[in-house]
Amino acid sequence: MSSTCKTIVWFRKDLRIDDNPALAAAARDGQVLPVYIWCPKEEGQFYPGRVSRWWLQQSLVHLNQSLKSLGVSLVFIKAESTVSALLRCFEAVGATKIVYNHLYDPVSLVRDHTIKVKLAEHGICVQSFKGDLLYEPWEVYDEEGHAFTTFNAFWDKCVNLSIEPASVFPPWKLVPPAGTVDGCSIEELGLEDELEKSSNALLGKGWSPGWTNADKTLAEFVDRHLIDYSNSRVRLEGVTSSLLSPYLHFGEVSVRKVFQCIRMKQIIWAKEGNLLGEKNVKLFLRSLGLREYSRYLCFNFPFTQERSLMNNLRFFPWRSKHGDFKAWRQGKTGYPLVDAGMRELWATGWMHNRIRVIAASFFVKVLLLPWTWGMKYFWDTLLDADLESDILGWQYISGSLPDGHKLNRLDCPQVQGSKFDPEGEYVRQWLPELARMPSEWIHHPWNAPSLVLRAAGVELGLNYPKPIIDIDLAKERLADALSTTCQAETTARSANANGMEEVVMDNMDRAENWKIPVVVLKENVSHSTSLSDQRVPSFQNCKNGSASRKRPLCVEAGRPSPNKIQSNDCESETSGTGGLDLHSTAESTSAKRQSTSSALPFMVPDSSLNVEVLQEKELAYAMKQQNEGTSKGRNQLEA
Repeated sequence: MSSTCKTIVWFRKDLRIDDNPALAAAARDGQVLPVYIWCPKEEGQFYPGRVSRWWLQQSLVHLNQSLKSLGVSLVFIKAESTVSALLRCFEAVGATKIVYNHLYDPVSLVRDHTIKVKLAEHGICVQSFKGDLLYEPWEVYDEEGHAFTTFNAFWDKCVNLSIEPASVFPPWKLVPPAGTVDGCSIEELGLEDELEKSSNALLGKGWSPGWTNADKTLAEFVDRHLIDYSNSRVRLEGVTSSLLSPYLHFGEVSVRKVFQCIRMKQIIWAKEGNLLGEKNVKLFLRSLGLREYSRYLCFNFPFTQERSLMNNLRFFPWRSKHGDFKAWRQGKTGYPLVDAGMRELWATGWMHNRIRVIAASFFVKVLLLPWTWGMKYFWDTLLDADLESDILGWQYISGSLPDGHKLNRLDCPQVQGSKFDPEGEYVRQWLPELARMPSEWIHHPWNAPSLVLRAAGVELGLNYPKPIIDIDLAKERLADALSTTCQAETTARSANANGMEEVVMDNMDRAENWKIPVVVLKENVSHSTSLSDQRVPSFQNCKNGSASRKRPLCVEAGRPSPNKIQSNDCESETSGTGGLDLHSTAESTSAKRQSTSSALPFMVPDSSLNVEVLQEKELAYAMKQQNEGTSKGRNQLEA
């Protein structure tokens, strides 16, 4: 240990002491200044919701207590700019280096890239580590060196790769540097306001944030619930999942530690010949794989937080109906299973994964509301709100992924209720107005005889709504929407028969000629830094490359509006494979700058927004984008 090395550990979504590569490296090098910077301005449209911010505050308190026991305190900073806050920390203590663990969502990727460039301009050493994934996104590719676009192919490749053991031991002592940083208290961060405290108090009765509590939750799941995971995960009552998702989101437990605990159990059960145990292990490991895949997709296709991976929804006639959106949010659609899930979400910030799928499918395929609205609402309300997992789930439901749901697949909530809540206990818990309904009718009270409704105290249209739409009519409306989409695709294909543009077939057709962006991961690129250093997509200049297109193709690699990373040569063509090489952020040049975009993603209406105004804005935006094309460098790949 060098006593002269002063390292800033920048905590983000790695709020733990155990198996924290950045913290361990800093402790080995010398003196340590741990900081957490809260910059609401930089959160933008992905500002965390109430319950998510509650969890974050409790986790930070827990982490600070742990760090104090090791000899240092976590410095809380509320700032307008993360870069400026870090520079002030460097000046205050005379630091020599900053370390942190990688993040992969579009917002963090661009922010981290910018910070590395700016700090490098000040001669500051920056080092980053793999602390959130089993495999870095640029480590997994197919035989041609391309990024995978289906989960099974991705995960089959992953399970054959080696994984570093979780041997990053927590430090037993930390030495603070001399100097004082002008920080603030946890309350002054403003993660929780006075109006939210009464509601948040209820959350503490059901959840215990913090990295040591994450370890306890993991141990309890492995010892008691893993053996029945395949059965319990389809039940809606009781402990039906690992409950690890919020801990994983905030990095209170490393995914590597979870993976190795599960693998150890698998080895034990394999020796015992416990076939049921091995089946449950494989199923749970696939759920970890989906988390890996969500980050893999967002890293390689960062535009997926705004639009579909495939172009199959490009001409889909979404119904931007504010009234339907409000009814869905408030649990007043008239379909009990959907309504119960949405009310549970509002009351607790939590939903069973099965209910998330049912509610999302109803949103997209019955109400025909834009999937980005639902995705943003889940981000705002879920306790374990996770951008990458949110994107993967909603694109899967809307048929926007090659291996997602067929777009014409509409599951009836009544049938789903009979399957997953046969006795209606889940519905009764969250819809007290239906508590006295017999199990026979509880998932479709509109079909119940009037005598049954009166005996149960149910007055449809008064104390419980009638169905927002008949399910048969919803199926017809979805079929019409798909027909309209196909006609629009055919028209566009005919209008662009000269090769200016190609349109993607719909997911339901399972066509062989899907036009999905091809990302090249395996490239012979020299790097001045370690291969473990964070990388970002960058653009290949292919003026000498592929056949020309009248409409340029640019790979969008960056954060959501208003800031985008842009290539200086954005109006030039990319390679015919959508060539995307990977560079270390430490090696990136100052030529990559952020610019302001007029993009208008996630126009989620609130109660005061007139739906006609919303539609006019969306139409104006669509026309503006059509007129501008890509000539002003929106860094967007439209295959």
